[in-house]
Amino acid sequence: MSRQLSHELEVNVPASEAWELYGKLQLAKLLVEEGSIVEKIEVIEGDGGIGTILKKTYAPGSHGFSVQREKFTKYDNEKRMKELEVLEGGYLDLGLSLFRVRFEIIEKDNDSCIIKSTIEYDIKEEAVANTSYVTTDLVAKIAEIAKNFLVKNKATRNAE
Repeated sequence: MSRQLSHELEVNVPASEAWELYGKLQLAKLLVEEGSIVEKIEVIEGDGGIGTILKKTYAPGSHGFSVQREKFTKYDNEKRMKELEVLEGGYLDLGLSLFRVRFEIIEKDNDSCIIKSTIEYDIKEEAVANTSYVTTDLVAKIAEIAKNFLVKNKATRNAE
């Protein structure tokens, strides 16, 4: 059984600036520095484009699992979109057969954009009764961390 959830957050920075953070590995570095979600990210393969494989170690208590490996499967610089799939660990250990996240940076106007995060997942039949743990909480928190970083950087640049 396939399901989908999405989250949107408006950010008062140009889409190009938000994509600069989301587009490659800068967001991963920010999440490690911030520390509330991710403790460590290892780049197993790649540079942030299609085929990049990451191993994420989550901060204790930040989520229902500790480690997952994920791969960037789609990347479109023009559309400001990238997609990743969990290869092992994470939600797959909790009864899902597929867990995919798509990040899109949607231009609203010259000075604002929307960070849209879409989660697609397939549930193993035996796990159907227990899917309440799949929420947008994690991607919403990631978007909020990104927003705070982007707005702070914009304020710093404007003050110079």
